[in-house]
Amino acid sequence: MSALRKVLVVDDDPVVGSSFNRVLSNKGYVVVTAENAAQALEKMREQEYDVVFTDIKMPGMSGIELAEEVKARRPWTPVVIVTGYGSVAHEARAKEVGVSAFLNKPLSPDMIEESAAKAVLESASVAALEPAPVAVAQQGVAGRLLNMALFLAAPFIGLLYALAL
Repeated sequence: MSALRKVLVVDDDPVVGSSFNRVLSNKGYVVVTAENAAQALEKMREQEYDVVFTDIKMPGMSGIELAEEVKARRPWTPVVIVTGYGSVAHEARAKEVGVSAFLNKPLSPDMIEESAAKAVLESASVAALEPAPVAVAQQGVAGRLLNMALFLAAPFIGLLYALAL
């Protein structure tokens, strides 16, 4: 990897964050940890992440609720559930929310690395397809009116061009 990718690992067990850091830091990732969903959302307000890994069972908000929040705020950010409490119901709910992957603990270093690489690729492909939200927000009313005017004028401009030839 040429550029550092930021990974947010949300788990109330500090060993999990350490494991992700140990595996991914040598592979071109910056690993940031949060102990709960509230802390994770605060960190996401401060900076962008390429992927969020979260446990399901945590004090306060669950990992699936966190995934809902992440997808509502930044739909392009992949979320991967990592849990020791996997069930068919949890997996189905996670898919409904838009979670990219559902991994059961314990994780091997290969599983961590592969899931991070896959999520980053997913994020890059989504980013290539969608316009950057900041650019759309900064466009403003004048830019949108200009785009609308050009859209409406395009058929007439084409007609004038054909008549001129």
